[in-house]
Amino acid sequence: MSDQKKPGISRRDVLKGGAAAAGLVTASSLIPTRFAIGGTAKVKVGILLPYTGTYAKLGTNIKDALQLRIHEAGGKLGGREVEYVNIDSEAAPPKASELTNKLIKKEQVDFLVGPVHSVVGMAMVKIARQADVITVIPNAGANGLTGALCAPNIFRTSFSSYQPGFPAGQAMLEDGHKNVVVMYWNYGFGKETAAAFKASFLAGGGNIVKEIPTPFPKVEFQAYLTEVAALKPDAVFTFYAGGGAVKFVKDYAAAGLHKTIPLYGAGFLTEGVTGAQGEAAEGVRTTLHYADSLDLPANHRFREAFMKATGNQADVYAVQGYDAGDLLVQGMAAVDGDVKAKADMIKAMESATIDSPRGKFTFSKAHNPIQDIYLREVVNGQNQVVRTVQKAVEDPAEGCVIS
Repeated sequence: MSDQKKPGISRRDVLKGGAAAAGLVTASSLIPTRFAIGGTAKVKVGILLPYTGTYAKLGTNIKDALQLRIHEAGGKLGGREVEYVNIDSEAAPPKASELTNKLIKKEQVDFLVGPVHSVVGMAMVKIARQADVITVIPNAGANGLTGALCAPNIFRTSFSSYQPGFPAGQAMLEDGHKNVVVMYWNYGFGKETAAAFKASFLAGGGNIVKEIPTPFPKVEFQAYLTEVAALKPDAVFTFYAGGGAVKFVKDYAAAGLHKTIPLYGAGFLTEGVTGAQGEAAEGVRTTLHYADSLDLPANHRFREAFMKATGNQADVYAVQGYDAGDLLVQGMAAVDGDVKAKADMIKAMESATIDSPRGKFTFSKAHNPIQDIYLREVVNGQNQVVRTVQKAVEDPAEGCVIS
């Protein structure tokens, strides 16, 4: 898929000298970049994101925002031109190891950025840890990526599954809901999000009326919703995303539940899909580290710049890609573009403050964002901020040991 055939930042403005294809590598990118005069070589940024399939929009927004941030820095990292090597991950776990090795061993990239899918991320990070390539994760949220698999060279600019889940328990209790049903897709990320929600909700005195895991990625929800109606909880907490979130929210409204049983979820329930959900999404509340309507100078600037560059509205995925770009800008600036000064670069990245569209954040010892979590409500098709539920949420990073 050519960058020229899909919406995004133009080759003329951003991709000068870079890879021309998403999922393909140009012939020029096969030429080694580590010349004797290292400072004049281009910095190679390997990007492993989905550009086809269900998660194509997520991958494209992350890539475009990453390149936008570097373009704003003059199109350079530490004073050196940048070459992007884009590979389509297809969000396919079986291909993750092969594609990661291609970027590291064949393309010899200086940095890795990706992925979207958590299972792809687990495979990618295991290889990147061994190869000691600085890696920035702009979406995948599995707790283990900055937990048991943490390493000095692994950073994340998105979230762990704990972060949108845990504050949701507090938010629902504050809204007066004490007896709830929990529904989620029954796979790793869904189970982790539900577990984090239950931890805070039960500790605060809440009661789980019933827990209903549903098969992933199936979207037949009617029988479960009939059960919810019979249980008559105060509210429902969920994790669904993408097409599943569209179907769930529509089915929930069609069953008449939205009128009597408030619907809550991790932010992905309505992130980027309110247009497809239509009226059914109105009033749905979610917890996430970003909202379109955040009244912050950095958010206003970013949304305007992203729209101008791509013709698309920004979303949380674009924000995470933009912040990944900012982290690379800061890290390379600290070492004047010397990619071999890895220890000093990591130290600078660890101490970085990211002036993000989501609000300023820093990194935990595990290299996961310490960030505010907002309660949002869909109003006229947009996720509007209701309040900040919890400030500076830090993932527990269970199993992480960084010396």
